[in-house]
Amino acid sequence: MNDTNVPTTTEAASATEAAEVAERLIAEFRALPPGSDRKREIITELDDNAQALPFLVSVVADPGEYDLARVESATVLRLWPPADPVLRHEAGRALLTALRDPEEDLVRQYAAMSLAPYTDDPIVATVLDTTARADEDPLVRDSARFSIMEAHRLQETGAGGP
Repeated sequence: MNDTNVPTTTEAASATEAAEVAERLIAEFRALPPGSDRKREIITELDDNAQALPFLVSVVADPGEYDLARVESATVLRLWPPADPVLRHEAGRALLTALRDPEEDLVRQYAAMSLAPYTDDPIVATVLDTTARADEDPLVRDSARFSIMEAHRLQETGAGGP
């Protein structure tokens, strides 16, 4: 952004290009068969594309989606939490949905590990604390503990979001 907070021509072109890339990759993702490993690859290609964040939120929350695509989506949401407060709230709740998935231990581990940037939501903080203390899966408990430590680090440094 320039000093007047008006996007420059270069910034606008870059945003348009990012939106087009996201749109193309999301369409490809949706056209693939359910267990295709290409889905995971597409998520990694979308990893720093802010235009794709709503899509990634939907992938991580969908219990019918390919588990490794959900894991990658959770990782991206941990590394690049949405700046928009509404989408950030939705992302935290989507990760909670994944955390509650009784069929997918790996998805649950990554969801727990990815919740640190979302602990400003009291529900997320409470569930994370409960998970760290009482989840039946020790790897999910450890992931939740990691997320709690990471949340403290983010609060102390001022990193991790708005």
